[in-house]
Amino acid sequence: MSCADLEGNDLELWDIYNRDRIKTGDIMVRGDPFPEGAYHLVIHVCIFNSNGEMLIQQRQPFKEGWSNLWDITVGGSATAGDSSQSAAERELLEELGYVIDLSEARPHLTVNYEYGFDDYYLIEAEVDIDSLQLQYEEVQRVKWATKDEIFQMLDSGEFIPYYEDLIGLLFETRRKLGAHSR
Repeated sequence: MSCADLEGNDLELWDIYNRDRIKTGDIMVRGDPFPEGAYHLVIHVCIFNSNGEMLIQQRQPFKEGWSNLWDITVGGSATAGDSSQSAAERELLEELGYVIDLSEARPHLTVNYEYGFDDYYLIEAEVDIDSLQLQYEEVQRVKWATKDEIFQMLDSGEFIPYYEDLIGLLFETRRKLGAHSR
């Protein structure tokens, strides 16, 4: 399917990648079954402050999938035509009203999963959470949290069930090669 076939629709379109992370030139509609050998790009951004806390968001109670749970700073799907960097910039702007230039950044790490690639950007920045403009459809509220606080939230079922080791890795490597300072 091409973009021209779907022009004028309000559907979320995704580029399809092969297993080597090369765009195939095909697209798919969010929610459709993945064709065999098709992969998709997802991004996550974690913002840390100088106190070593991560900015986390609570999803809206009416949000489909993980409603009312806490999550890392932002995450979302790259849409057709997005690069990893532009998808990360767009998600930060849409969900938090936070503007950043990641055009020269590379993801800090990539996690391969069944249907694609999940790029993680780690950013160290002092963000005034009272100045953020939260996207009503997605985000209920935000706060700063330590690694131990997130682990407690994972244990109590308040946080999206990421692997604890992944959360630990994000905290431990936030100032290492590949992280972005602002």
